[in-house]
Parts: sequence; C-alpha cells; structure tokens
Amino acid sequence: MKGIKEFFASHRETLRAVKFTLFSISAGIIQIVSFALLNELLHLPYWLSYLIALVLSVLWNFTLNRRYTFRSDENVPVAMFKVACYYAVFTPLTTLLEHQLADRLGWNEYLVTAINMALNFVTEFLFQRYVVYGKSVDSAVSPDGPADKKAS
Repeated sequence: MKGIKEFFASHRETLRAVKFTLFSISAGIIQIVSFALLNELLHLPYWLSYLIALVLSVLWNFTLNRRYTFRSDENVPVAMFKVACYYAVFTPLTTLLEHQLADRLGWNEYLVTAINMALNFVTEFLFQRYVVYGKSVDSAVSPDGPADKKAS
C-alpha cells in the first residue's frame, strides 16, 4: 500500500491537472448546454447567452475544484473574490472576442465559444493553482487527517 501512496505523492501535480481537466469538461458541458438552450430556445442576445452560460460553468468549476482538485482550506469568499477578479478581466475580453468573431466576422458561434473555452481552461488552471490557491493547496483536512503539505 505504501507504493501507491508514494506514486500519488510523486505525481500530485499531474493528477491535479487531470482532475482539473475532468471538472473543466463537466463545466464545459454545462456551459455549452446552457448556452445552446439560451441561444437557440430562448433566443437571448448572443452575448447574454454566453455570459449566463459562463457564470453557471464558473460556479460549478469553482466549487468542485476548490474541494477536490486543490483541496484548499482557503477562505471561500476570498477565493471567490480572486476568481471574480480573474473573470472581471477574462469575461469582457472574451465577450468582445465573441462579438467580433461571431457577430462581425460571421464565424460559427459554437467554434468561437469553443476557442474561448480553451483559453479559459488554460488560463484559469494557472490562475487558480498559483494565485487563488497557491499557498493553500492541499491544506484542507481530509478523512485521513491533514493533507501532506510537503509534497505540494
């Protein structure tokens, strides 16, 4: 059993990236489904559909990644404020990009949304790992006791 614990400890960041990827895929599914419902069924303006879908996916992703990926005991309001600051920059930039590419240049709305989701995936992982949870990664108490901070 010790071999398994050593394996996971030595591959901690790789496993963290895999978890983040899986949770991001689930958030992406939430984003694209909610976007499609708002855009196609309710016929909301494109930018509003994108914005609502983005907020839903962010809340989902934040909740799962805080608990399971970064295992952080970081103060939730402080962590959410940091994420909100990230999105205060990311959202207007990508909303403008969405408007420019989809509305003005006629690119496929779903292709543009996928491009923004890929940009979000990479930049959000780096921001959450090093800014939001940097010093508090693996600090949450697990059922086995406090997380091992030495391996992070």
